[in-house]
Amino acid sequence: MLISFLNEDAPSGDITSESVVGNELCRARIIARQEGVVAGLDEAAILFDAQGVSMEISVKDGSEVDRGTILASLGGHARSILFVERTALNIIGRMSGIASMTHRIQSVLDRIQPGCKIASTRKTAPGLRLLDKKAVVLGGGYAHRITLSDGVMIKDNHLILVPLETAIHRARAHITKKKIEVEVETPEEALVAARAGADILLLDNMSPGILKKTLSLLKEADLREFPTIEVSGGITEQNIPNYALLGVDYISMGAITHSVRNFDVSLEIIRD
Repeated sequence: MLISFLNEDAPSGDITSESVVGNELCRARIIARQEGVVAGLDEAAILFDAQGVSMEISVKDGSEVDRGTILASLGGHARSILFVERTALNIIGRMSGIASMTHRIQSVLDRIQPGCKIASTRKTAPGLRLLDKKAVVLGGGYAHRITLSDGVMIKDNHLILVPLETAIHRARAHITKKKIEVEVETPEEALVAARAGADILLLDNMSPGILKKTLSLLKEADLREFPTIEVSGGITEQNIPNYALLGVDYISMGAITHSVRNFDVSLEIIRD
């Protein structure tokens, strides 16, 4: 997958470097231009190695770094370094952006509600899902389902076709070794799903007030400890404490992957 990114960026080679730069050797370094959690250095090293460039990583993926931190040092032919430069920086920038946002949110959860975990969704860039999910984990979050094969997730469109209890019973009969998660939108649906044997309740688009009512109903029915409670929909960095303080297990946010702000990182050539 990674090598295909290079072919995408230069299907007929880097015509600028090939026409302007000689085949001399040089050194370079990759530098963080902001503070945050770095990710994607291992992937960048694979790309540079494929072009015969050595890359010495100075900090591990998942580390917090300050602005100006040298992340890695490079050595090899100038043309090869320039050939890989933008693709490598794009990967580091995106993955570090995801890891940094995840870390920032998880730090808030750890402070106000230890045990509550930020989780990613499947709202990832096509072709980049594995990198996006890895970045979430490096930032301290939970990757959740990576593919449709990883677990049962009964959503609203399923429930238009099949009644809630029937859907859960069919899933349980068909899948015995994976957890069954059900998306519900009302306290009443949550109670039905819990009684039908759902392992995880995804309480979707509920206000904190409705969420509190739902948790109370589950507690009254002696169903609060099981199943696991996940909330999603309309949750931002600003309002996430309102949900976490209610005692949920997971908070899933598509924004940590689909609306990521790129981490500022650069590559500088060093002339000897």
